Amino acid sequence: MVELVGLYWHFVDIVWILIFTPCLPHPGLIERLRMSTETPNATTDDEIDFREADDHVDHWTDLQFVYLAIGLAVVTAIEVALSYMVDDLGALFLPLLLILMLIKFFSVVFYFMHLKFDNRWFSILFYMGLVLAVGVYIAALLTFQFFSA
Repeated sequence: MVELVGLYWHFVDIVWILIFTPCLPHPGLIERLRMSTETPNATTDDEIDFREADDHVDHWTDLQFVYLAIGLAVVTAIEVALSYMVDDLGALFLPLLLILMLIKFFSVVFYFMHLKFDNRWFSILFYMGLVLAVGVYIAALLTFQFFSA
């Protein structure tokens, strides 16, 4: 049963990778939508050009996001393959899965959630929430004596 649940979650990973990547906003489409809403006579000094504020030199292109999605799919396939090699890997099984999980987690957080490109405060707030959530989770596990033999 545990194996089926694990395979289900890997399937969910793949589905999210395949659904989320095409849904990323295309910069050219956004630019065309902005241009179509501009009026030709609006050239006052009070006008604010929001396109200048959106120019982020460091942001990735759509192709780079597709490469990342392919990489995440490969990591997920490796995780599934490792789940069939539990007996062969022995004590290395869990550390390998945790390392692959961290690679996927930080790839999604840095690039798909844009924390790498956004203001540093967003990263600080995210990591504060992450540390709090992990702390609560560990406290709950200790409460139910999960770590005791």
